[in-house]
Amino acid sequence: MAAETVEDLDPRVKHVRELKAIARQGGGEERIKAQLAKGKLTARDRIELLLDEGSFREIDLFVKRGESEILGDGVVTGYGTIDQRLVYVYSQDFTVYGGSLGQGHASKIIKLQDMAMKNGAPIIGLNDSGGARIQEGVLSLAGYADIFLRNVLASGVIPQISVILGPCAGGAVYSPAITDYIFMVKNTSYMFVTGPDVVKSVTHEDVTTEQLGGAATHNEISGVAQFAAENEEHAMYLVRDLVGYIPGNNMEEPPRRLFDDDPLRIESSLDTILPDNPNKPYDMHEIIQAVVDNGIFLEVHEHYAKNIIVGHARLNGRSVGIVANQPQVLAGVLDINASAKAARFVRFCDCFNIPLITLVDVPGFLPGVGQEHGGIIRHGAKLLYAYAEATVPKITLIIRKAYGGAYDVMSSKHIRADINLAWPSAEIAVMGPEGAINILNRRELAEAANPEALRAELVREYREKFANPYVAAGWGYLDDVIEPSQTRIRLINALEMLQNKRDENPPKKHGNIPL
Repeated sequence: MAAETVEDLDPRVKHVRELKAIARQGGGEERIKAQLAKGKLTARDRIELLLDEGSFREIDLFVKRGESEILGDGVVTGYGTIDQRLVYVYSQDFTVYGGSLGQGHASKIIKLQDMAMKNGAPIIGLNDSGGARIQEGVLSLAGYADIFLRNVLASGVIPQISVILGPCAGGAVYSPAITDYIFMVKNTSYMFVTGPDVVKSVTHEDVTTEQLGGAATHNEISGVAQFAAENEEHAMYLVRDLVGYIPGNNMEEPPRRLFDDDPLRIESSLDTILPDNPNKPYDMHEIIQAVVDNGIFLEVHEHYAKNIIVGHARLNGRSVGIVANQPQVLAGVLDINASAKAARFVRFCDCFNIPLITLVDVPGFLPGVGQEHGGIIRHGAKLLYAYAEATVPKITLIIRKAYGGAYDVMSSKHIRADINLAWPSAEIAVMGPEGAINILNRRELAEAANPEALRAELVREYREKFANPYVAAGWGYLDDVIEPSQTRIRLINALEMLQNKRDENPPKKHGNIPL
């Protein structure tokens, strides 16, 4: 049979093809060239990079409403797959009215949000928008609020991921802020409530767009974003990687992916990884990478509050969330930013049935006027609340220090951790030796002929008594003291044992976390 030619087509089929071709051109060739000249991809190119090849199915291509005369109204919406798993995605088209949000634009995103909720699959927003469409007035504002409401209702039900690929300003920032993860691209994306011009007119501060709300600012200083990609291709790779660790919704288990890494692997390097001096730092990343499958660890919030580490990994193929103090930064102390960072991650993992592995080496909470006045009590309580509330399997390993209230907060047995382990190097006490001796032996030290010699002796005695895990183990607060080289084996074994864990909180509308 001869191949079909354009002339042979039914005119109605020909017409629909022509309309779709026009719609796919967005704002036209010149605006697409301008977009590419900025080092940015088009809305559809981004989707093609993100999803499995050929899996995208677009919906609402013909929508135009309000002031819009362009099919699609500046946003591409639809569904496809990542590693053969269903996801929904919308991609704002900056070539159409600067990606601004009008009535039709909003209605498309809202429809997609509703579909994602009904079908229990993640929704990914690729944001590149000048904000509300001014000429549509309150209709634009209503559209934003309708989206915000659905973000809130979907929170903890389906994963929500925001990728900032251009401007995101004014009210537009609050949809990403409610979602679970925010990705930004260095030098091409930014977020702020008010731009540099407004800042200058109100506060007289001179600041660039990048300084005010660029990827570095929000990944290192504000903590608003969790990932900073080198370019858009890298951003899409990171999103695909993240999706591999999380379930489609709160009723599913995370996907399992087996590697060629032996679950019975002994890691002898861990037996000698700690410095002889307990006050010397080491890099907690080395312990994490030595234990997890193939050393692969997707760190979250890598550049923010570096005194605590959070991220996704796998143990014998099972997805886990890891929270670990980092002795290399501020001695691993808990401060305001670290507490909030870890609390949010713990709550995300609990929402989506991801077991929590907590690696503890914490000397306490950071002292100081700035911390107290900044609300360290309130922020530290967020982490305590998050761990106590979590009902997923919780496994804790104390590596070295676990002092004071920070011992309690870091997923201790007393706040429903399931398995609590320790290395022989664990030190569990109300406070460190020097501080304790200064309080307990103040009078003796003041009266001693050689206070420094006495102090050294008292510190040694204190260390002998408390710088070990056996007192806590004697009370059953630790389930076992293990050899460091056995860490991977024991964590995997505990995960297998806990795979059918069932726990629940008292019935309530919701708790009142100290925000």
